[in-house]
Amino acid sequence: MRLDGFGIFVKDMAVMVRFYKDVLNFEIKESENTSNVYLEKNGTLFLLYRRTDFEKMTNNRFHYAKNINGHYEIALSVENYAAVDRAFEEVISKGAVPVMKPTTEEWGQRTCYVADPEGNLIEIGSFTEGAD
Repeated sequence: MRLDGFGIFVKDMAVMVRFYKDVLNFEIKESENTSNVYLEKNGTLFLLYRRTDFEKMTNNRFHYAKNINGHYEIALSVENYAAVDRAFEEVISKGAVPVMKPTTEEWGQRTCYVADPEGNLIEIGSFTEGAD
């Protein structure tokens, strides 16, 4: 098997498509009016599935985390430490929810966390010191 990408189940498709497209610059591959929307970032497929449509398709009900949740993270990397700080400020100014300000960790990574509108964690980090 080969990993093609990953997906998340969303409550409000339009809000989530706009966030990933406009705030994190994912490329949208189709209309947000479908049951699942394909986005792409640097060659990785990222799928948004509408919860209600998936439940109807599978004939099952599921439980979903509310608020900011720690079930998983979406990890994005930038070129260096300074870019982590800039990216954090940029995505916050566009509507991402701040979770952890940029911090240099003991293992040598500068990292920060934000959340999307439905509480999914997004890490932005770099292992490269220095500025642009």
